[in-house]
Amino acid sequence: MSSTPKERVRDFWQAGSCGEVYAHGVDVPAQFEAHRKARYELEPYIPGFARFDDGRGKDVLEIGVGMGADHLEWAKCAPKSLSGVDLTPRAIEWTTERLRLHDLESDLRVGDAESLPFDDNSFDIVYSWGVVHCSPDTRRAMSEIHRVLRPGGEARIMIYHSRSIVGYLLWLRYGLLRRKSLRDVYTSHLESPGTKAYTVDEARELMADFDTVDAWTILSFGDLLEGEVGQQHPSRALEFAKRVWPRRLIRATLPGRGLYLLIRATK
Repeated sequence: MSSTPKERVRDFWQAGSCGEVYAHGVDVPAQFEAHRKARYELEPYIPGFARFDDGRGKDVLEIGVGMGADHLEWAKCAPKSLSGVDLTPRAIEWTTERLRLHDLESDLRVGDAESLPFDDNSFDIVYSWGVVHCSPDTRRAMSEIHRVLRPGGEARIMIYHSRSIVGYLLWLRYGLLRRKSLRDVYTSHLESPGTKAYTVDEARELMADFDTVDAWTILSFGDLLEGEVGQQHPSRALEFAKRVWPRRLIRATLPGRGLYLLIRATK
């Protein structure tokens, strides 16, 4: 059994990279394509937030490469240099193979967001989608992002929003009768052990070292009960909810109750 919080996070993601459930296919290229298609259909706002084209001629770092779909998009845009870290060898292997199939390269390393293996002021852009909230010390990870960015460089980070539909649904199932807080529910039932979520104000405070911070929330496919959401929480009630969920009404009336909290911060 893993002995530290970080080892438990690592072991969780080493068992299956984020989005791997969508990687269906008879061979690896087909698996990558199925994953890419599902990722950008379920999360169509990623390209607009990442702005991959901005990486052209820049030094770019991605923290938490996962299966490498976004990392490939950065690589396609001809950055001056591209680097990626992930806590798990599994993710580095996936991403290395993905780039190889396109004759592209990156400096990919098994690494820790709380102790990035790069010099101060090394990057123009640091990007991370849904990763640093899994780190036992998210505040330290944000400090590391600030450290490796150059003055004028930009961090583009997605972390989880605490006041979300996903959080409330999990609380109704796991927290209400057991008198658990919303924070406890995120820690134990959302994703890897110890996953955290933040308000917009808390996110701004995490980024206090940065000169400018813009933070906002969006609805995720989890809030809308789309795709393979809830795979860790199978139940007849969930399957029924997926069929009758009022997605159009939620989009119209609850746009501020999304799971995804997007941050752009300039050093």
